[in-house]
Amino acid sequence: MKDLHEARLDYLRNLKERAQNTRVTTSHQLIGLSIATTLRDMEHRALYIKLAKEGNPDYLLSLAKSIAEKPDIKNHGAYFMRLVKRSAPRRGTQV
Repeated sequence: MKDLHEARLDYLRNLKERAQNTRVTTSHQLIGLSIATTLRDMEHRALYIKLAKEGNPDYLLSLAKSIAEKPDIKNHGAYFMRLVKRSAPRRGTQV
């Protein structure tokens, strides 16, 4: 009975370790994480990965870098999303 309990604890420890060692497998994941890091908004990294996958990743990354350089912006992530929403209709395609 104790072996089963120890095996369960080992398995749970292994899951925790694997969760911390995530891997980036595609370019849009890397760009999305770069955007999240640049904007200091890791809470919304899945959103940035999705935007990079569906839109123009080079444009999004350059936009994030230009926003990060502006010191007067309080919430970089919100400002980024506002600009992304505004630019999508003008460009005629998805971001």
